[in-house]
Amino acid sequence: MTEKEIFSTEIIKNAFDSLANEMFSVGIRTCKSPIFYETLDFTTVLTNGQYDTIATAIGVPLWAPIGKFVAQSSIEGIRKMGEEVLPNDIIISNDPYETGTHLNDIGLAMPIFHGDEILAVAVAKGHCYDVGGMTPGSWGPGSSDIYQEGIFVPPTKYYDQGKPNKALIRLLMANSRMADYLYGDLEALAASLRLADRRMHELVEKYGAGTVKDAMSSLLEEGEARANARLKELPKGEFYVEDYLDESYVSPEPLKLTAKIKITDEAFTVDFSGNSKALPAPLNNPYPGTFAAVSVVFVALTNPHAPFNYGLLRPLNVIAPLGTIFNPQRPSPVSVYWETMAYAADLVWKGLAPHIPDKLSAGHFLTVASEMISGTDPRTNEYFVLCEPNPGGWGAGIDQDGESSLVSYADGETYANPVEVLEIRYPLIVERFQLNVEDGVGHGKYRGGFGMVKDYRILCDDPKLTVDINRAKFPPWGVAGGQNGTLNYLLIIRDGKEIMRVSRLMNQKLKKGDVVSIRTAGGGGWGHPYERDPRLVADDVRKGLVRIDQARDNYGVVVKPETLDVDLEATRRLRATRPMNA
Repeated sequence: MTEKEIFSTEIIKNAFDSLANEMFSVGIRTCKSPIFYETLDFTTVLTNGQYDTIATAIGVPLWAPIGKFVAQSSIEGIRKMGEEVLPNDIIISNDPYETGTHLNDIGLAMPIFHGDEILAVAVAKGHCYDVGGMTPGSWGPGSSDIYQEGIFVPPTKYYDQGKPNKALIRLLMANSRMADYLYGDLEALAASLRLADRRMHELVEKYGAGTVKDAMSSLLEEGEARANARLKELPKGEFYVEDYLDESYVSPEPLKLTAKIKITDEAFTVDFSGNSKALPAPLNNPYPGTFAAVSVVFVALTNPHAPFNYGLLRPLNVIAPLGTIFNPQRPSPVSVYWETMAYAADLVWKGLAPHIPDKLSAGHFLTVASEMISGTDPRTNEYFVLCEPNPGGWGAGIDQDGESSLVSYADGETYANPVEVLEIRYPLIVERFQLNVEDGVGHGKYRGGFGMVKDYRILCDDPKLTVDINRAKFPPWGVAGGQNGTLNYLLIIRDGKEIMRVSRLMNQKLKKGDVVSIRTAGGGGWGHPYERDPRLVADDVRKGLVRIDQARDNYGVVVKPETLDVDLEATRRLRATRPMNA
């Protein structure tokens, strides 16, 4: 390569990242739903002509590896039906078994041509509020097959050579309780793809198709080299880990989940063989979601700060036998896939955290903690669905306390909705949104982060509630003597009295004035609590995060009630009478 070609290649590589982020901005500016413009529950991706991800924007990081699946299944799906893929086509699909996740998450893919060759594929995938099915919002714990969860769209041309497929659009809107929102958000995703098409043609016009393709290849080669180099630094061996879903839905008994991790200088392999067959319940996680979940941990261990491309994943192997909970087949339901997807990541995290403590924390609250409140807004007489992720407590690290009130890694860069937006867009009042100090955290030399409490008072006459959260029975795990964290749950309060404590409900009818109180867990601790600096414990007491009795009982720290300072001598005596190994 000449010096000019080298400089051009580097400029183009950076342009790919800018392009993906600009796509994302277009989606935010043109969408209809708060779950896009506030929560950021969508992702934009650019792949090469072989469907390998070249660049991705913020949003849902777990979807970055899924971009390849969306691009490949969309383009090849059209070809399998005997149709040509042509310039200005935009292909739509929400087939969860091929594109990952569930029916709400609709993917659009646009081939970007140079002459007769597909040079790249632009992908945009986002959570649409309602795609039909038996539940408002199209997900919930009650489904027993995919047909109950909404309209299933195989790869189909949403735009055919730039012209809208009006029959398909009418069909989609007729199957949604919130048709205007569905259409508005799909058009926003389509707009982001057209932007990508324009920008790629500008790059080709300026630098030439050959140079652009060389930049793509160079990115992937660099990513693979980075991954291989960092892989050699990881501890080698085989690691077995297990954990439990609270229940399988078909039985109240906990469902055991396992993973075997094998690390060599050449490959990082995670094997989910031996897990349950796919359930007649919506916990099943399609293979693209399982692969993506492991990818997040692998990238966290190897190249957490590198811009993402598929080369970073080339040493990764994920085994999940077809027909199992981590690789279901049609018609297995998948609408609450994210809970099992989060466990797929957490199993690898839990198995390796004690061995790679400088990179992985103790267990976090794990669940997306999503709820759906639906009904008719009395202000507009229009149907509404509130669906959102909720933050919780993360686990402590080897040298720091856990983060408080942060979304789980199943959601990554998404956000909780601002109170102002919630109260403007939905018939409710947010009466409380604060750290969940009452339930606490996993104590340790470094303590877990705190979950949150969010109280909604419902102001409509016909509200319904659907919720599905895990770690309501099995708390976030501690490391090296750190205590486990607390539990996730939801309360329904009527006339000031708690009437239900739940983690799973389907279309539960509520009354106007009821309060839905979401409580997320505190993260696990790291190291024995008696190793914690007494001054840090006293500081938590002064901040209202830990009570004086908790300081004494959990940390062996005596805090003076009158000054909230540490009594160091009393603390020394107390800790001496309760040794750490007792």
